[in-house]
Amino acid sequence: MTAIAVEPTVTPQAICGVSPAETRETTIMTVWPSNSLFGIGRLLGDLYAIRFPDIYFFRLGNLIALMSIPIALPLYFLKVLPAIPMLGFQGGWRYRLTNRRVLVERGLTWAIEKHVDLDRFDSIDIDIKPGQAWYTSGDLIFKLGNTETFRLEAVSYPEPFRSTCLKAHFGYVGAQQASAKQKK
Repeated sequence: MTAIAVEPTVTPQAICGVSPAETRETTIMTVWPSNSLFGIGRLLGDLYAIRFPDIYFFRLGNLIALMSIPIALPLYFLKVLPAIPMLGFQGGWRYRLTNRRVLVERGLTWAIEKHVDLDRFDSIDIDIKPGQAWYTSGDLIFKLGNTETFRLEAVSYPEPFRSTCLKAHFGYVGAQQASAKQKK
Protein backbone atom coordinates (compact mmCIF):
# COMPACT_ATOMS: atom_id res chain seq x y z
CA MET A 1 0.00 0.00 0.00
CA THR A 2 1.41 3.36 -1.00
CA ALA A 3 0.68 6.66 0.69
CA ILE A 4 -0.43 9.54 -1.44
CA ALA A 5 0.81 12.96 -0.40
CA VAL A 6 -1.82 15.64 -0.66
CA GLU A 7 -0.66 19.23 -0.92
CA PRO A 8 -2.87 21.61 1.09
CA THR A 9 -4.40 24.42 -0.91
CA VAL A 10 -3.07 27.62 0.56
CA THR A 11 -4.00 31.04 -0.65
CA PRO A 12 -0.90 33.24 -0.65
CA GLN A 13 -1.21 36.22 1.67
CA ALA A 14 1.10 39.19 1.97
CA ILE A 15 0.42 39.32 5.72
CA CYS A 16 -0.54 36.13 7.55
CA GLY A 17 -4.24 36.12 8.49
CA VAL A 18 -5.08 39.24 6.50
CA SER A 19 -7.33 39.10 3.46
CA PRO A 20 -8.56 41.89 1.18
CA ALA A 21 -12.11 43.11 1.80
CA GLU A 22 -13.00 42.28 -1.82
CA THR A 23 -12.07 38.61 -1.29
CA ARG A 24 -13.87 37.81 1.97
CA GLU A 25 -15.00 39.32 5.24
CA THR A 26 -12.57 38.58 8.06
CA THR A 27 -13.03 39.27 11.77
CA ILE A 28 -10.47 41.67 13.20
CA MET A 29 -11.75 42.05 16.77
CA THR A 30 -14.76 41.05 18.87
CA VAL A 31 -15.90 42.70 22.11
CA TRP A 32 -18.88 42.21 24.38
CA PRO A 33 -20.81 44.96 26.17
CA SER A 34 -20.42 45.38 29.93
CA ASN A 35 -23.18 45.19 32.55
CA SER A 36 -23.60 48.94 32.06
CA LEU A 37 -25.63 48.06 28.96
CA PHE A 38 -28.64 47.93 31.29
CA GLY A 39 -30.02 50.82 33.37
CA ILE A 40 -29.79 48.81 36.57
CA GLY A 41 -26.18 47.97 35.70
CA ARG A 42 -25.35 51.69 35.43
CA LEU A 43 -27.10 52.31 38.77
CA LEU A 44 -25.01 49.56 40.35
CA GLY A 45 -21.88 51.07 38.78
CA ASP A 46 -22.65 54.39 40.47
CA LEU A 47 -23.12 52.62 43.81
CA TYR A 48 -19.92 50.57 43.41
CA ALA A 49 -17.95 53.78 42.82
CA ILE A 50 -18.77 55.15 46.31
CA ARG A 51 -15.39 55.60 48.01
CA PHE A 52 -16.61 56.42 51.54
CA PRO A 53 -14.96 55.71 53.95
CA ASP A 54 -11.72 55.49 52.00
CA ILE A 55 -9.74 53.27 54.38
CA TYR A 56 -7.55 50.85 52.44
CA PHE A 57 -10.07 48.65 50.56
CA PHE A 58 -12.89 49.18 53.09
CA ARG A 59 -15.37 51.24 51.15
CA LEU A 60 -19.14 51.35 51.03
CA GLY A 61 -19.00 50.69 47.26
CA ASN A 62 -17.12 47.42 47.80
CA LEU A 63 -19.68 46.28 50.38
CA ILE A 64 -22.52 47.11 47.96
CA ALA A 65 -20.71 45.14 45.23
CA LEU A 66 -20.59 42.06 47.44
CA MET A 67 -24.24 42.38 48.45
CA SER A 68 -25.44 42.92 44.88
CA ILE A 69 -23.91 39.75 43.39
CA PRO A 70 -27.39 38.15 43.11
CA ILE A 71 -28.45 41.10 40.92
CA ALA A 72 -25.24 41.60 38.92
CA LEU A 73 -24.74 37.94 37.99
CA PRO A 74 -28.07 37.60 36.12
CA LEU A 75 -27.28 40.87 34.28
CA TYR A 76 -24.03 39.36 33.08
CA PHE A 77 -25.77 36.22 31.83
CA LEU A 78 -28.53 38.25 30.12
CA LYS A 79 -25.98 39.95 27.91
CA VAL A 80 -23.87 36.84 27.26
CA LEU A 81 -26.40 34.02 26.90
CA PRO A 82 -27.66 33.79 23.33
CA ALA A 83 -31.42 33.34 23.96
CA ILE A 84 -34.15 32.18 26.30
CA PRO A 85 -36.85 31.03 23.84
CA MET A 86 -39.43 30.24 26.55
CA LEU A 87 -39.37 33.86 27.72
CA GLY A 88 -39.10 35.31 24.24
CA PHE A 89 -35.75 36.84 25.20
CA GLN A 90 -33.26 37.46 22.42
CA GLY A 91 -30.05 38.26 24.29
CA GLY A 92 -26.42 37.60 23.67
CA TRP A 93 -24.95 40.83 22.36
CA ARG A 94 -21.53 41.11 20.80
CA TYR A 95 -19.80 43.75 18.72
CA ARG A 96 -17.59 42.53 15.88
CA LEU A 97 -15.18 44.51 13.71
CA THR A 98 -14.37 43.00 10.31
CA ASN A 99 -12.32 44.19 7.38
CA ARG A 100 -15.56 45.61 5.86
CA ARG A 101 -17.83 46.82 8.68
CA VAL A 102 -18.69 47.05 12.38
CA LEU A 103 -21.53 44.72 13.41
CA VAL A 104 -23.93 44.27 16.32
CA GLU A 105 -24.79 40.58 16.55
CA ARG A 106 -27.37 38.93 18.81
CA GLY A 107 -29.01 35.68 19.61
CA LEU A 108 -28.22 32.01 19.33
CA THR A 109 -26.97 32.25 15.73
CA TRP A 110 -25.29 35.65 16.15
CA ALA A 111 -27.70 37.22 13.67
CA ILE A 112 -26.66 40.66 12.48
CA GLU A 113 -28.93 43.22 14.11
CA LYS A 114 -27.30 46.30 12.61
CA HIS A 115 -24.00 47.36 11.08
CA VAL A 116 -22.05 50.26 9.64
CA ASP A 117 -19.62 50.01 6.73
CA LEU A 118 -16.06 51.17 7.38
CA ASP A 119 -16.43 54.01 4.86
CA ARG A 120 -19.57 55.39 6.56
CA PHE A 121 -17.70 57.16 9.38
CA ASP A 122 -14.60 59.30 9.73
CA SER A 123 -14.39 59.76 13.52
CA ILE A 124 -15.43 57.93 16.67
CA ASP A 125 -16.26 59.63 19.97
CA ILE A 126 -16.47 57.94 23.36
CA ASP A 127 -19.39 58.93 25.60
CA ILE A 128 -19.14 57.69 29.18
CA LYS A 129 -22.57 57.78 30.84
CA PRO A 130 -22.98 57.93 34.62
CA GLY A 131 -22.37 54.47 36.05
CA GLN A 132 -20.18 53.29 33.17
CA ALA A 133 -16.86 54.56 34.55
CA TRP A 134 -16.70 51.86 37.25
CA TYR A 135 -17.04 49.18 34.56
CA THR A 136 -14.41 50.91 32.37
CA SER A 137 -16.96 51.08 29.57
CA GLY A 138 -18.52 53.70 27.34
CA ASP A 139 -20.61 54.26 24.23
CA LEU A 140 -18.82 54.53 20.88
CA ILE A 141 -20.41 57.14 18.61
CA PHE A 142 -19.44 56.75 14.94
CA LYS A 143 -19.69 60.02 13.00
CA LEU A 144 -19.47 61.07 9.38
CA GLY A 145 -18.72 64.78 9.62
CA ASN A 146 -21.00 66.01 12.41
CA THR A 147 -23.69 63.37 11.80
CA GLU A 148 -23.96 60.32 14.03
CA THR A 149 -24.16 57.24 11.79
CA PHE A 150 -23.89 54.44 14.33
CA ARG A 151 -23.66 53.80 18.08
CA LEU A 152 -22.33 50.90 20.15
CA GLU A 153 -23.53 50.97 23.76
CA ALA A 154 -21.54 49.99 26.85
CA VAL A 155 -18.39 48.78 25.07
CA SER A 156 -15.94 47.29 27.58
CA TYR A 157 -12.61 49.12 27.38
CA PRO A 158 -13.80 51.41 24.58
CA GLU A 159 -10.47 53.08 23.72
CA PRO A 160 -8.69 50.00 22.28
CA PHE A 161 -11.79 49.07 20.24
CA ARG A 162 -12.13 52.68 19.02
CA SER A 163 -8.47 52.73 17.99
CA THR A 164 -8.76 49.41 16.14
CA CYS A 165 -11.95 50.56 14.35
CA LEU A 166 -10.20 53.75 13.18
CA LYS A 167 -7.18 51.79 11.93
CA ALA A 168 -9.47 49.42 10.02
CA HIS A 169 -11.36 52.43 8.61
CA PHE A 170 -8.18 54.11 7.38
CA GLY A 171 -6.92 50.88 5.83
CA TYR A 172 -10.25 50.20 4.10
CA VAL A 173 -10.68 53.74 2.78
CA GLY A 174 -7.01 53.90 1.72
CA ALA A 175 -7.33 50.64 -0.21
CA GLN A 176 -10.51 51.91 -1.92
CA GLN A 177 -8.77 55.14 -2.94
CA ALA A 178 -5.69 53.27 -4.24
CA SER A 179 -7.93 50.90 -6.21
CA ALA A 180 -9.82 53.83 -7.71
CA LYS A 181 -6.53 55.49 -8.78
CA GLN A 182 -5.34 52.26 -10.42
CA LYS A 183 -8.52 51.97 -12.46
CA LYS A 184 -8.03 55.46 -13.91
